[in-house]
Amino acid sequence: MAESEQFFVDAALSGMRLDAALCQLLTQLTRSQAQQLIAKGMVLHNGSKAAKSCRLSQGDQLTVQLPPPVPVDILPQNIPLEIIYEDADLLVVNKPKGMVVHPAPGNPDGTLVNALLCHCAGRLSGINGELRPGIVHRIDKDTSGLLVVAKNDAAHLHLSEQLSRHAMTRVYQAVVYGALSQPEGTVDAPIGRSQKDRKKMAVTEKNAKPAVTGYRTVACYEGFTHIELRLKTGRTHQIRVHMASIGHPVAGDPVYGPRAVITELHGQCLHAGVLGFIHPTTGEYLEFSAPLPEYFTRFLAKLKRKE
Repeated sequence: MAESEQFFVDAALSGMRLDAALCQLLTQLTRSQAQQLIAKGMVLHNGSKAAKSCRLSQGDQLTVQLPPPVPVDILPQNIPLEIIYEDADLLVVNKPKGMVVHPAPGNPDGTLVNALLCHCAGRLSGINGELRPGIVHRIDKDTSGLLVVAKNDAAHLHLSEQLSRHAMTRVYQAVVYGALSQPEGTVDAPIGRSQKDRKKMAVTEKNAKPAVTGYRTVACYEGFTHIELRLKTGRTHQIRVHMASIGHPVAGDPVYGPRAVITELHGQCLHAGVLGFIHPTTGEYLEFSAPLPEYFTRFLAKLKRKE
């Protein structure tokens, strides 16, 4: 089934040709792919089928039907996994830093999905299609920590419903730059595609969704703070974008942090340490935790703690 995305043209896109604007709004599209979507009548401009040469005006509404991903052969790979919990319906995995969750351009194999297909002998839910079997939610490649994986469609639907109504417990640990002005707080700011760089997310009112992150200080260091974060929503790059938006980007973040990246971290110092949900069959609340990984504790050990 095709996915539908809706956009409202802002000042930055006003006057631009439709096919060029689509490449700005949907960075996965090439110019020729955008033109093909328009030619097939899969793009509506203010409710009517659009021509690729039409020029956009601020406030115009675009509706884009995206075709489902073409199925590919994803091979099971015998990659070691740290399984925290497993039963007939689901499993909880502690994903290491550096592992991609599912195959994508540039990462065709060696992913969590490849490992799961081997471990589960193919017994994974199919709701998310051939590319993401069993995957209920994701964390970034260089974020470590806990993920729940569904083994069947019934479990997947139940877990996804909890996720959509923000009923899952998801607690992260991070090291951020600087000293927080308050020991705890909440960032309540919508997140959408950045208007300046379409490959990034940003706090914005344009084509954005509500996003809420709670945080509290765990320990203070010279130049850094160790914090705990609780997700109340689950937007793409939410923690990284929210903390950067208040002037405290996650240490090591090559996208939202300072230009001088802390290379020894090999990506953001961010760990999904607690995951809780209602079991889809038993109705029991389950909660799991994963200790801070070695890269995280090694970095903390190098910092000077404030008393």
